Amino acid sequence: MMQSTIDFANTPVVDIVNKIIIDSAKAGVSDIHFDHTDECLKVRIRIDGILNDYLDIPNNVKNNVITRIKILSGMNITETRLPQDGAIKTTLEGMDLDMRVSSLPTKKGEKIVIRILDYSRSLQGIEYLFFSEDNYKKILKMLSEPNGIILVTGATGSGKSTTVYSFLQKLNVKGTNLITVEDPVEMEIEGLNQVQVNSEIGLDFATVLRSILRQDPNVIMIGEIRDSETAQIAVRASITGHLVLSTLHTNNSLTTIERLLDMDVERYLLASALSGIVSQKLARKLCDKCKVPRETTPYEKEMFKKFLNMDVNQIYTPVGCPECSGGYHGRIAIQEVLLISPEVRDAINAKITKAELRELVYNSDVISLLQDGLYKVLAGFTSIEEIIKLTESEDEINAETKIKAMLNKTNTNNSN
Repeated sequence: MMQSTIDFANTPVVDIVNKIIIDSAKAGVSDIHFDHTDECLKVRIRIDGILNDYLDIPNNVKNNVITRIKILSGMNITETRLPQDGAIKTTLEGMDLDMRVSSLPTKKGEKIVIRILDYSRSLQGIEYLFFSEDNYKKILKMLSEPNGIILVTGATGSGKSTTVYSFLQKLNVKGTNLITVEDPVEMEIEGLNQVQVNSEIGLDFATVLRSILRQDPNVIMIGEIRDSETAQIAVRASITGHLVLSTLHTNNSLTTIERLLDMDVERYLLASALSGIVSQKLARKLCDKCKVPRETTPYEKEMFKKFLNMDVNQIYTPVGCPECSGGYHGRIAIQEVLLISPEVRDAINAKITKAELRELVYNSDVISLLQDGLYKVLAGFTSIEEIIKLTESEDEINAETKIKAMLNKTNTNNSN
């Protein structure tokens, strides 16, 4: 998406804001940033996870633009000293748009960020989330359980809500009582009882959860487990016969288990409550119009051999064309799915060390984030550069190396 130009002198502020939103929605933008500089109000847009410069708004117009956005999102336009949150639901040029708006007072003025919510993939269902066949079967098994906790984990902006909503769509069948507690309710779904927390009046996650348990639910979705109290109530809810879905900000299955134990969830309760963990990250998707095959480098060949035990001579690489952004168009999730086995349950309960738990988990049939990413490189969905970038943290690579060293001792000895 190229930088835009607007005749600010002759364009009403309403049209300026509308154009920014319409252009962004058409281009698949996830976030619109309004940043104050000395020279102008700089508008930047996030496409496929990358921030791009889009428009420079002159200083004589910028306050009107900020005020217009605050009015649209229901914020207090006279309050400029405190952060505010708002929402915009509107239809522009035939597009139904749902946006979350945040304002933050900075030294140079109020920074505004508009998040454009797109749950089209959630509505399509689990089948469109690019789960591998093995992982898809594990997900279906988790969702078929009458009780237990299923956690979707990952960093902010890694598509956790999209995945959770797709799970809810699968569970939203006749004869089921589904209740969600969210902050905020991001997507309204027919057939769900959705509760929005309001901490100002004491309506927090823990308070709502206690009441939900008296509402005869089959399935409970908690927007996010943020504290010990919520974690403990969620675990107890699952043990008393409910299926609980929630999200957590952790990188993989092992750190998720550790985080819950750190939240003072008793080991014996966690061992019996946990059904499965889905960890994910978002990789940029290769543009189908311009991607081209190329030969793998020696380093890449070694990676495929070490982590997938496969000889790979050719993969796809980005090129770039008028219909994409530097060879990429859209994003795809790479996932790690842990279906809790009796052995893992016993291990959680038995207080084994982190290293022993890691060996047990990854010696089972778990496909790690790195492995899933490499499979998606093979399928031509993304590039190896994207996968290396997403899994390059030292701990993760070290963990992967140790795990695969155990599973591929012959290969390791050869390389030594």
